[in-house]
Amino acid sequence: MSGSAATITASGKTALRKILGRFATGVTVVTAGRAIPCGMTANAFTSVSLDPPLILVCVDRGAAIYQTVLADGGFGVSMLSAHQEHVARYFADHSRPRGTEEFAAVDWSPGPGTGAPILHGALAWLDCSLVTSHEAGDHEIFIGSVQASGFGTDDDALVFFCGGFHQPRLSKSRTIEGWGWE
Repeated sequence: MSGSAATITASGKTALRKILGRFATGVTVVTAGRAIPCGMTANAFTSVSLDPPLILVCVDRGAAIYQTVLADGGFGVSMLSAHQEHVARYFADHSRPRGTEEFAAVDWSPGPGTGAPILHGALAWLDCSLVTSHEAGDHEIFIGSVQASGFGTDDDALVFFCGGFHQPRLSKSRTIEGWGWE
């Protein structure tokens, strides 16, 4: 294939979505906005580097949060627990309230650096300043420098697989405990 991107037909997009859905991911809520916060459910999240501490999230450029991340220069990420499926569904629902009412349905605190909402009950959270962004199709890849982070509950993780949410019972790895990640 040359340097140009391949064109995928509508039926090809459906097939590709099903194929990519076979990759199990954790579920996060990405937030931004100190004055008027906004958020979205996202599973396109990953660590990039430990030194320096960098992560990335992918955001549709049509999403309300897109301009807020750019304007505020930062964002928060809350990694959802198995008991937070309702939170994931809420922030994925395009009919939810917007503006100051968007976060009235959940408990949260402002991130210590960006002020982006950090959701209570999450497994862990990150407060990130925006380092750079990259255009990728209809999405933007935001690279964030982790300014603050913390652990929340010790529950199992909420997982997204084959188009649905799952709450698998996970056992903690003995190998990781040996690395001091207790």
